[in-house]
Amino acid sequence: VDDWPEPKVPSDLRKALSAAPKQVKDLWKAITPRARWEWVRWVNATKNPKTRDRRIEVSISKLTDGKRRPCCWPGCPHR
Repeated sequence: VDDWPEPKVPSDLRKALSAAPKQVKDLWKAITPRARWEWVRWVNATKNPKTRDRRIEVSISKLTDGKRRPCCWPGCPHR
């Protein structure tokens, strides 16, 4: 089994996660470090601030819906 280190969660995503409902926080803790890396990479994959803000909103929405990964976006290892 590959051990994945915990990702460095960017402050804007960390802020959104801390303001999210408990179910999102619980899911974030329950998913694997690799899955958390995918969320962080997806948010960081854009340089446009508006797109980044939107990706954070979508991340919280998908996590609220129980999605464990942001799949599939350009650069996603699942593609």
